[in-house]
Amino acid sequence: MTIDKTAIRNAATVIVLRDRDTTPSILMGQRGANAAFMPNKVVFPGGAVDAGDADIPLETSISEVCAQRLRHDTPQDLSHALSAAAIRELWEETGLILGRPGTWSSPPPPDWETYAATGHVPSADTLQFVFRAITPPGRPRRFDARFFLLDAAEIATDLDDFSAACEELSHLQWIPLKDARAFDLPFITEVVLAEIEGRVSDRTPPISVPFFKNNDEDSLFLRLKGQAPNPDHT
Repeated sequence: MTIDKTAIRNAATVIVLRDRDTTPSILMGQRGANAAFMPNKVVFPGGAVDAGDADIPLETSISEVCAQRLRHDTPQDLSHALSAAAIRELWEETGLILGRPGTWSSPPPPDWETYAATGHVPSADTLQFVFRAITPPGRPRRFDARFFLLDAAEIATDLDDFSAACEELSHLQWIPLKDARAFDLPFITEVVLAEIEGRVSDRTPPISVPFFKNNDEDSLFLRLKGQAPNPDHT
């Protein structure tokens, strides 16, 4: 029996929900045919946490309720880094900005330069942590992905302007929530969609967050109920 030694990377995914009170839709795009991870699949924008994300100054932090859920069942507090990664990945893959007008207090790192050039500073208080899943063993890439729900009304720029997006996702589009399952989705995306469908009319953070914990021994379904800061794990 072979043992999967693929490193698990922390990642952030953003589910942008538009027109939630009338005809809710979500922003998705298609991964390339040659992508090592989930080729051709229609997915939410997102990606791995970069080393510098933990040091990015946020104008506002994610709510303490969500931060406690993010700290649960993890050896270190990644709430800041994951929030920053979510904002950066949303910008890189869609060209949409979550942030407020402002000036950076110090020069941004290279992967934040184009974001900073728009005249915005990242703000995370409107992100809601709603789901977590670890990629099962045996896949070419493995991620410990945290999914964040964001109301599209919080986006600072034109919701239909994707001109600043990189080429990682193609066919960026707002898909009616009721029609999303007709697309070629990863299994975990279908599971997350069920969670989102139940939260369309609820604007408060979830009482507990579903967690698909796939490790080398077991596949577990847990609920993250929150954990206060631990000064020994920073």
